[in-house]
Amino acid sequence: MNTIAQAAEGRETYLGISDVGYVLFYLLVAIAVTVFAYGVYQRVRRYTQGDDDPFDRVSDLSNRVVSSAKIVLSNEKQFNRDLYGGLMHSFILWGFLTLFIATSIIVVEQYGTEIFLGIVFWEGDFYLAYQFIVDAMGLLFVVGIGMALYRRYWVRNHRLWGRHTSNEDDIFIWTLFGLGLGGFLLEGARIYVTGMPDHEIVSFVGYGIAMVLQAIDLPTSGAALEPATYAAGDYFGANAETLHWAFWWGHSLLALFFIAWIPYAKPFHMLSSFANVITRDEKAGKRLPNVPSDLDATNAESIDDFTWKEILDQDACTKCGRCSSVCPAKASDRPLDPRNVILDLKKYREELDAGGEEKPIIADGGAASAARGTSSDGPSDGSTSVINTETMESCMACMACMDACPVEIEHLQSFTRLNRQMTDQGDVSSSMQDVFQNVMQDGNTFGDSPRDRADWADDLEFDVADAREEEVDYLWYVGDYPSYDERNKQVARSLATILQEADVSFGILFEDEKYDGNDIRRVGEEFLYVELAGHHVETWEDCEFDKIVCTDPHSYNTFKNEYPEVDFEEFADDPMMPFDYTDEWNADGEIDVLHWTQAVEELVTEGRLDLDGTELDYTVTYHDPCHLGRYNDEYEAPRELIRATGCELDEMPRNRANSFCCGGGGGGLWMDFEEEPKPSEERIREALEDTDAGAGVEKFVVACPMCMTMYEDGRKTGGYEDDIEVVDVAELVVEAIGAEDEANLEIAAD
Repeated sequence: MNTIAQAAEGRETYLGISDVGYVLFYLLVAIAVTVFAYGVYQRVRRYTQGDDDPFDRVSDLSNRVVSSAKIVLSNEKQFNRDLYGGLMHSFILWGFLTLFIATSIIVVEQYGTEIFLGIVFWEGDFYLAYQFIVDAMGLLFVVGIGMALYRRYWVRNHRLWGRHTSNEDDIFIWTLFGLGLGGFLLEGARIYVTGMPDHEIVSFVGYGIAMVLQAIDLPTSGAALEPATYAAGDYFGANAETLHWAFWWGHSLLALFFIAWIPYAKPFHMLSSFANVITRDEKAGKRLPNVPSDLDATNAESIDDFTWKEILDQDACTKCGRCSSVCPAKASDRPLDPRNVILDLKKYREELDAGGEEKPIIADGGAASAARGTSSDGPSDGSTSVINTETMESCMACMACMDACPVEIEHLQSFTRLNRQMTDQGDVSSSMQDVFQNVMQDGNTFGDSPRDRADWADDLEFDVADAREEEVDYLWYVGDYPSYDERNKQVARSLATILQEADVSFGILFEDEKYDGNDIRRVGEEFLYVELAGHHVETWEDCEFDKIVCTDPHSYNTFKNEYPEVDFEEFADDPMMPFDYTDEWNADGEIDVLHWTQAVEELVTEGRLDLDGTELDYTVTYHDPCHLGRYNDEYEAPRELIRATGCELDEMPRNRANSFCCGGGGGGLWMDFEEEPKPSEERIREALEDTDAGAGVEKFVVACPMCMTMYEDGRKTGGYEDDIEVVDVAELVVEAIGAEDEANLEIAAD
């Protein structure tokens, strides 16, 4: 080996690059940065063309940025349910950011501090620390990319493959791998041609590569170490300088290509995802945007109806498939794949922006049908739509997709927009149209007489107060299913007995109680929802109470999070709206809205119910309702009550935020699907086979009337009638306090 050793603790940035090469490099830098900037400008301009978002997305921006940086840098969402994926993404992100910062340091010194201040800090101890950190984090970056390649191509993780998988995914991952590996090869060649100075041992990866070159005794030209000293002939000779030159240009060109490519393909998620996290709505899903009272307003007639945030959601999608992997509709073989809906909209938008043909956003015969190989008559003009109506009917509004998404995509915002368009077009299923008709005519989803709403209480041994006529502590909203469904009536009687035993005053609205509107809103019937909300808040204004207590988590969510968002004044003058209420209701949260488990858990804590945790000895498992758990983060109150009865609680593998929907949300309760297995059947199977107690689980405990209905059905259709009993938490509590007779529990057996 014949080289001139480099003793100083530093290195030459443009080692072996001639003046012509130097100029060419910066010409290419200027082109790459210009292409990048123009691409980002085009993206931002497209967002400004989107509709206004109903929520303030940039308020308190500084705190938003700080909290978002914590979420992104910690990779907390990537670790959710996927340790391997969390580590993989952390290695890639932390490594990439370190390498980016390292490159930025060089730029700042060479074109900032050195020129204007005469300060050079890229030498000595700083250089040594810099080189060690860059090598360590660069190695982590390459390892992370290797993990990604293994998962994508060797394991072929099912989440990563679908109809939107394309060449850009391959180019993206292999370009990152090339950048990481190429950087180390370049470093190793540089260390070798500079005589392998002792201080470069801190660059342990590059030094290792240099040792390999030394072991094979790769010849060098012995040229002096100045940027322009490589002879032109040396570029093509078989020596280390030639190798270094090739690595330098290969690494540089790949990096410049990547920079220029970022705004035009998958790498843009590095920017759009962070922006998406910053502009997230903390209440997304649990509250939905209100529809303007203007009847001429459209929801999804065209892509321009989508808000700028919904367009940003589309660009933020990384195709990771986490939303798809937790979607109960997809698991049940319904035609919904949350990722595909978002990406179908994005693909159509990009095709339209490129001069493509406009077509209906949602109708029969959308992209899902084509992918599934099904036939459809399609819209009347003979063209296909972007999204198939059957796809959106399949959504259970369980929010599992949003909870799993690492970049805070708000699927339900776009899904609700599509559902509203379906309703406007009259494309909802006939069974849902029947539900709408029942609610409009009778105020309930069953189509039963409003006068019969409180008949469930007739068999109680005490009278239930009328909250319209006397002051009560709890205004109890019973709900449709506990009022009209025979199985859920028993739950209502159990809860009434519990409140009576706790000696609290409570009352109901009798025939003035109507359906809460939560699920028909998620199906797209917004105006009927507003009518119901106006009726209830106007009725509540004439009542005296301290708290509203709900039997159903769906009611709890809509009263707590959505009624306060309604602009009643905007609708009050509409002759179709049966209310005159013009104020904001509970905008400041002065009225407590509770799920009944929260209220009763407070009573138990206060010692107002005789529960000491020894009364019952059942082995049970508990199902977290979506609207109580994922929507409102209430996981402990039902569990505390179960434990207070003395039952042994055996958790299912999918619990709390990872709970699997019963299938009843988003209108699923009123629609029939050809699915195998049903979500309710799969959940009961999980209780009996995947819990620690397995077949020893005696009772499947719920805290939602819809869940009760779906699981009683799943127990029958799945053949589990003799294996497990479905009960409500209230039924366990009333049994534990010895008040079965007062609640008339034997009616459940009839």
